[in-house]
Amino acid sequence: MKSYRKRDYPLAEIRRYLEPGPIVLVSSAWKGKTNIMTLGWHMMLGFSPAHFACYIWNGNHSFEMLRRSKECVINLPTTDLVKEVVGIGNCTGDQTDKFQQFRLTPTPATKVRAPLIDECYANFECRLADASQISQYGLFIWEVVKAHVATSPRRPATLHYRGKGEFMLSGRPLNLRKKFEPQNL
Repeated sequence: MKSYRKRDYPLAEIRRYLEPGPIVLVSSAWKGKTNIMTLGWHMMLGFSPAHFACYIWNGNHSFEMLRRSKECVINLPTTDLVKEVVGIGNCTGDQTDKFQQFRLTPTPATKVRAPLIDECYANFECRLADASQISQYGLFIWEVVKAHVATSPRRPATLHYRGKGEFMLSGRPLNLRKKFEPQNL
């Protein structure tokens, strides 16, 4: 087994190693307006019901839309949308209709008012499950109430942000299913 020589590292930079999952696009709707934001700080909290948490800065235009509407859609883009992902992250929804500017198709959701992004591989309709951490930490805890997932490819190529403008692309799968206890799958 390999060991590594290590050095002290700036605490403000550790996110480059701990970003938990793929970049998602969060779509929202409030008082007749829609918005999309690029998001990398999120995690699953439970499976049944499916709970999903994400950090959103209170200075972000989507923050108030999400807090007030209490719903959103978590959209999973693939690597072919990298220019849109970066572009959406570089502009604000209070000045830009991001669906129009980035030529993305808003599709009506079935359980929430926020639109799905048709060009994304998967869309997860969410309702706010717990608002207790929003004021202090910017942590929104959602319950996924409806999921829409493309039928192919089986494992899409997704983007994972490492900070400082660097992405990592999802790679080749490694299946160790036979090594797991059934209750841990």
